[in-house]
Amino acid sequence: MNELLGLFISDAVAQTGGGGQGSFLSLLPMVALFVIFYFLLIRPQQKRQKEHKNMVAGLAKGDEVVTMGGVLGKITSVDENFVTLQIAKDTEIKVQRVAVQAMMPKGTV
Repeated sequence: MNELLGLFISDAVAQTGGGGQGSFLSLLPMVALFVIFYFLLIRPQQKRQKEHKNMVAGLAKGDEVVTMGGVLGKITSVDENFVTLQIAKDTEIKVQRVAVQAMMPKGTV
């Protein structure tokens, strides 16, 4: 039994004693996986964040928007950090600029 166990151990030691190319090849799938994640997940998310930041910076009075909570309204005033939305006749709410999710086409409200 010990001879059989010794045979497997010596084979395992002999395999790990090889050259340095094996370690580089073992890292290759990890690098490929990171590249795939970058192009499929990270890069599109950064692009969406940039588009949202530009949209929030360009908000103006009269724009029709929908908030992240799903409230649809027309901007009546714009402040540095907040916008006031008219959601119904004589009903206005104040929300943070970053809470605006998307701009709607004119005439939606």
